[in-house]
Amino acid sequence: MHPYELTLTEAAEKIGSKELSPVELAESVLGRIEAVDGRVGAFAAVTADRAMADAKRAADDIAAGNYRGALHGVTVGVKDLVDTAGIATTSSSKTRADNVPNADAAVVERLSGAGAVLVGKTHTHEFAYGVITPTTRNPWNLDHIPGGSSGGSAAAIASQMCHGAIGTDTGGSIRIPSAACGTVGLKPTYGRVSRRGITSLSWALDHVGPITRTVHDAALMMNVLAGYDRADPGTVDEPVPDFTAGLDSGVKGMVFGLPTNYFFDNIDLEVESAVRAAVDVLTGLGAQVREIELPMTETYMSVEFGILVPEASAYHQKLLREKADLYTDDVRVFLDAGELMLATDYIKALRVRTLIQDGWRDMFEGLDAVLAPTLPSTAARVGQDTFNWGVEEPVINAYVRTSAPGNLTGLPGLSVPCGLSNDGLPIGLQILGKPFAEPTVLRIGAAYEAANPSAGKVPTLG
Repeated sequence: MHPYELTLTEAAEKIGSKELSPVELAESVLGRIEAVDGRVGAFAAVTADRAMADAKRAADDIAAGNYRGALHGVTVGVKDLVDTAGIATTSSSKTRADNVPNADAAVVERLSGAGAVLVGKTHTHEFAYGVITPTTRNPWNLDHIPGGSSGGSAAAIASQMCHGAIGTDTGGSIRIPSAACGTVGLKPTYGRVSRRGITSLSWALDHVGPITRTVHDAALMMNVLAGYDRADPGTVDEPVPDFTAGLDSGVKGMVFGLPTNYFFDNIDLEVESAVRAAVDVLTGLGAQVREIELPMTETYMSVEFGILVPEASAYHQKLLREKADLYTDDVRVFLDAGELMLATDYIKALRVRTLIQDGWRDMFEGLDAVLAPTLPSTAARVGQDTFNWGVEEPVINAYVRTSAPGNLTGLPGLSVPCGLSNDGLPIGLQILGKPFAEPTVLRIGAAYEAANPSAGKVPTLG
């Protein structure tokens, strides 16, 4: 086995036991990037010199007895929305081609403090404003999209070009590409992880979290990423647990809600079958399932876009007036539309979101989690604009539709692979939990992953 093939957990164990050097690991990963990223296009920039310097520093520290923990010497990729001091952060946009931050984002500070090795910046749909990531292809089938907006991060993990990656999620942008690429993606509770130094799409809806190969990998990353940051007023001063503790405790006695509405409306039959089979696996492990009805479902999409679109336009207002011609057409259309929205409609959307949150809080009484499909379909083909469920639905609407509840409520959401379609494309199971219940959500994901015969599968890229 090549070192790049190891999961983050396996790589950490080998580095911790000094069976593997961080330098060997970095060299293997950089070789993998060179071999396959020309076809996948996951990276906006590869930081080979920085990676080797980080790896050598990690090797020296560990040899001197200064081992910092599970991420020490392990390779990571960071979405190109996240500031990295001295390294261009372009948001995959021509408008910021020359943007070189002078300080790291909070999550990069934490990764660096833990001794992680940065191998590059991963592509995003321009400014995270989309679900396609047009620069990148899906490693399972290069004729398909990786999802977005964190498509580069998910494609890099699926292609074994790094061991952990950072994504952001405003309308599903961690969970969407994770489901499309067969990776594990965790959107933490709103306020659990600092967003300082990350280009915003929508202040009220933005989250940041890990994309990895396994649930345990995600838990290890959360142990580093989570925590209060007084420089980000959106973070919450909530105690940070060990996210790996109790991860293998199983789901016996837990109670899960399975929606009878919304999530299973307008869905590919293969996806529905795979998700329901995953629910059966969890009940076979001792959990109970209760049918539930989601509240106010007719408002979700209008409220999601009613908040996101004007906030994004407010953020981009100055840059849009200076460099409008450098934006891609699809993003510029949304930004122009946001300038036309009424402040009264925006305020109404914020107020309705509060009602949605109240309704979900009441719905969660007696439940440990809600189970649902991450996406209603597998990865769309490159250039595909719509899905047909008997009615045409734009790809962006279909993907955001099943992801937006997690952003509107701010609840933690985990996507784990739950099989492949007949075309060999990944399908994702979504696990939504109570506020700050990431340990429970991860525990459920780990239980399913351990019982899933297809867990750990990766695409064949040669």
